[in-house]
Amino acid sequence: MTRYGMVIDMERCIGCHACTLACKAANNTPPGVFFNRVEDREVGEYPDVKRFFLPRMCLHCQEAPCIETCPSGASQRAENGAVIVDVKKCTGCKACMLACPYGVRYASFEGQDNRTYFQCAEDLTCDTSHEIVEKCHLCLDRTRKGKKPACVATCLTGARFYGDLDDPDSEVSRLIRGKGGWTILEELGTQPSVYYIGRLPLPKERVWELLV
Repeated sequence: MTRYGMVIDMERCIGCHACTLACKAANNTPPGVFFNRVEDREVGEYPDVKRFFLPRMCLHCQEAPCIETCPSGASQRAENGAVIVDVKKCTGCKACMLACPYGVRYASFEGQDNRTYFQCAEDLTCDTSHEIVEKCHLCLDRTRKGKKPACVATCLTGARFYGDLDDPDSEVSRLIRGKGGWTILEELGTQPSVYYIGRLPLPKERVWELLV
């Protein structure tokens, strides 16, 4: 199975939220649900204060706790390595939400007709009216047609890169090697497929402390 993923350049991200809006439009998510969001944080004390932006999304882990925990088999892996949810199998139990250490899964509102929302990939059509859990699926419907994920295609500063992580000559692989790509909470051993590069105004080990 091919493993596709993403590299996000922290130095290029300006917090414009174009990725957030593009993702929301592409997936037609309900109010308050953002498969892609950008955290805005400040570190330091006056007068030495610095601001940084951290895009957050599903990290499509190789060792995904959500897949291991899902009792119905709804959480599974697509052919490109993306972690996806088959809503036809999803019972809305939220076990995957509890298992995900990154907080990037969303439950639909109770009583909501999900057919109004969640424009999923073709074979993951959200045709259920019961409560489900959804998340980023790396724009599976777009990438199957050779297109880039909506957030990558829309990024105004070119901060996002999508490609084959198993290909050592791909752009994403070269960026990870050449610029010291790192992942959030590496110590958990989930082996995320979303990497970050670029200078930070604080040690990378402290990034998650500011998000929880």
